[in-house]
Amino acid sequence: MGEPADGTTRAGFVVGKAVGNAVERNRVKRRLRHLVRDRLDRLPGGSAIVVRALPPAVTATPGQLAAELDGAVTRALRPSRQS
Repeated sequence: MGEPADGTTRAGFVVGKAVGNAVERNRVKRRLRHLVRDRLDRLPGGSAIVVRALPPAVTATPGQLAAELDGAVTRALRPSRQS
């Protein structure tokens, strides 16, 4: 899975069975998709991001999910420290 040729930014979601039943997993995925859509412009063109939901995502408020996602995006954009 390489970079898209047209430079578009892509997002994928992993919501395993540990998160809950099918209804809960789909609800979490929809909530995350909505939040990620608003943050894709922060990522460099051609980026691919994978968001993995953990079981606490089922009971998290939208604000909590947004804060966690913002933190993850910020960490991902930080330059890596080479030894």
